[in-house]
Amino acid sequence: MIDRSGLAEFLRSRREALQPEDVGLPRGQRRRTSGLRREEVASLCHMSADYYSRLERERGPQPSHRMLASIAQGLHLSIDERDHLFRLAGQNPPPRGPATDHISPGLLRVLDRLDDTPAQIMTELSETLRQSPLGVALTGDLTRYSGPARSMPYRWFTDPTSRQIYAPEEHAYLTRMYGSMLRELVTLRGPDSRAAQLTELLLARSEEFRRVWDDHEIGIRPHEVKRFVHPEVGTLELNCQRLVDPGHAHVLMVFTATPGSESYDKLQMLSVIGTQKLC
Repeated sequence: MIDRSGLAEFLRSRREALQPEDVGLPRGQRRRTSGLRREEVASLCHMSADYYSRLERERGPQPSHRMLASIAQGLHLSIDERDHLFRLAGQNPPPRGPATDHISPGLLRVLDRLDDTPAQIMTELSETLRQSPLGVALTGDLTRYSGPARSMPYRWFTDPTSRQIYAPEEHAYLTRMYGSMLRELVTLRGPDSRAAQLTELLLARSEEFRRVWDDHEIGIRPHEVKRFVHPEVGTLELNCQRLVDPGHAHVLMVFTATPGSESYDKLQMLSVIGTQKLC
């Protein structure tokens, strides 16, 4: 049963506790609101301002799991606050652990400050949960996929177009790396895990994956320098730094170029072009 009063009070308290700079928004000179405005929260939650406002006014339909997950992420809730939100709305919270898509507030705050840098937050199955604007400009919107295709290893072995953003000379190594990654995850998480389910799908659908799986390679790690091939600016050599959130099995990947290099200049150009040519 939904607790409309409790839900409304909780949403208001969390909204008023957030400041624009906490979520990567400009404060502005004439701001009088304590915390964020309702329309700002609605935008962060990818929903209409009217829908969100009705929740704070104890009206509207019972939010779905998907809506609640969006609200929890938009309000930068902790995992305990997220579970509390779900229960107030009369829903069972999603499972915790490595399978969760809920990003910790701390990791989100770091990403919110990387508007001028390609960056993305990924799960251990290489599912992209969030990207910086320049991250979208570099690789396209990787959050748009659903089902098994959310995982980059699945796309790598089932969709040839997913390889176009990477330099051809990198492909053989990445093929081995994704096979190694899945083998390690299946051993770590067990036969009933999402990693095991994804592996079974790939074994049934990809001969190439079956070959690398049979090699039993372990410990193949990503190169520190990645080579991307962008349709507008060409090849970029970018260093990749990884910030791991062990509590959620998420990783923030940040891509940088050496100042003064050709790739640095191309990255600056890409920040101007944005996603104009990617749609």
